[in-house]
Amino acid sequence: MRTVGILFALAIAMTAFACGGASFEQRFSPISGSDRTFERPVTAELQPEAVRRLIENARHQLQVTTHYTQDYRVIPYPNGDLPQDTGACTDVVIRAFRAAGVDLQKEIHEDMAANFSSYPQKWGLPGPDSNIDHRRVPNLQTFLTRKGKSLPVTNDPETYKPGDVVTWDLDGKGMTHTGLVANDWDDQKKRYLIIHNIGGGAVEEDHLFSWKITGHYRYF
Repeated sequence: MRTVGILFALAIAMTAFACGGASFEQRFSPISGSDRTFERPVTAELQPEAVRRLIENARHQLQVTTHYTQDYRVIPYPNGDLPQDTGACTDVVIRAFRAAGVDLQKEIHEDMAANFSSYPQKWGLPGPDSNIDHRRVPNLQTFLTRKGKSLPVTNDPETYKPGDVVTWDLDGKGMTHTGLVANDWDDQKKRYLIIHNIGGGAVEEDHLFSWKITGHYRYF
């Protein structure tokens, strides 16, 4: 029991690496207000049913997820989740994927259980933890790459389509973040907006090129 308690405490202490660091909310608060108008073009990328459901859920989160937390939580497995009104950047992706029929908690846990050494060893844990592994950006990146879902990182906004997962380095020092490409189009910038949670709940903003992109993934 003492060993279990130590591991639990260690997991809590290292949860800050899920979507950044302890000062995440203060340093990267959402940008609010815009004079731009947005159009939502009908595109071929929205034809797959899974992508449609993924984006619908991501947009639903804009109404219900109004807080942010990176805290370690003991959650059910599979299909475990935090309360819908809160979560980290990864929870936006996880919830959207579940609506599209993919439980990233289960998929990542099973792949880590079978291939633990292939995943980042940043947290000093001896094995996978289904409560938190899927909520960490580096694990999400590793899983999507291992499944052949990685696409080239480019500076061309035309290569980023609705439903794509994007990851960033926020501060040039490894503070990780992730979000989903929305189907709302910024007609001025000629690119899609991003749905993410960076400190104040799920929001939709023009942040595709705000930080260094470290990963681009298309699951469906």
